[in-house]
Amino acid sequence: MAESTPANWRSADEYLIDSLVGHDAALESAVAAQRAAGLPAIEVAPVAGKLLHLLARIAGARRVLEIGTLGGYSTIWLARALDENGRVITIEAEARNAEVARANIDAAGVGERVEILVGRAVEVLPTLEGTEPFDLVFIDADKESNTIYLDWAARLGRPGTVVVLDNIGREGEIVDPHTTDPRVAGTRAALEMLGADARFDATALQTVGLKGWDGFALAVVTGASAP
Repeated sequence: MAESTPANWRSADEYLIDSLVGHDAALESAVAAQRAAGLPAIEVAPVAGKLLHLLARIAGARRVLEIGTLGGYSTIWLARALDENGRVITIEAEARNAEVARANIDAAGVGERVEILVGRAVEVLPTLEGTEPFDLVFIDADKESNTIYLDWAARLGRPGTVVVLDNIGREGEIVDPHTTDPRVAGTRAALEMLGADARFDATALQTVGLKGWDGFALAVVTGASAP
């Protein structure tokens, strides 16, 4: 039996990518463009991108909200799950990241389905109030604001909206109630919110692989009132 080591996690992920995801020139070019532009290597792994794509298809999503665009890698996966009338609204705080993402998304042939809103998500999200509800919300931005983003996911969604919260594993540090890391504290607060807030029905999974020891939370909006 193989040992549970980071090297073997990576090897297993690479096997799954080869077997179930395959190689994709547009997506690989998007990652290369991110690296060339000096963006951090924090985009979702290919297997996670494929998961987002399948969740959007399973949900029959027409409108998707993404909080945290980076270079557009996950945005492309989500946009590909929609038909020509679908729309991804993605929010990116950094203008330079948004420029890289715009070029990547257009090069992948899904530019007409994607609108990039540049600005801090806590300021941009209120401008979306009153628009058509979103069918899926993917949260992958600063962890300190996770509870704010979850609140908006419920407010901008509808009963049945799928919510995915990324990076909940934090190398296992989520078990430390005395953490001084604001990212871990923000993640713990978000998980506690998902468990206590009647607007959500949620679970979470730990993962290991190319991104190390991490995980994601998966929730559905129930339609209950805010606490």
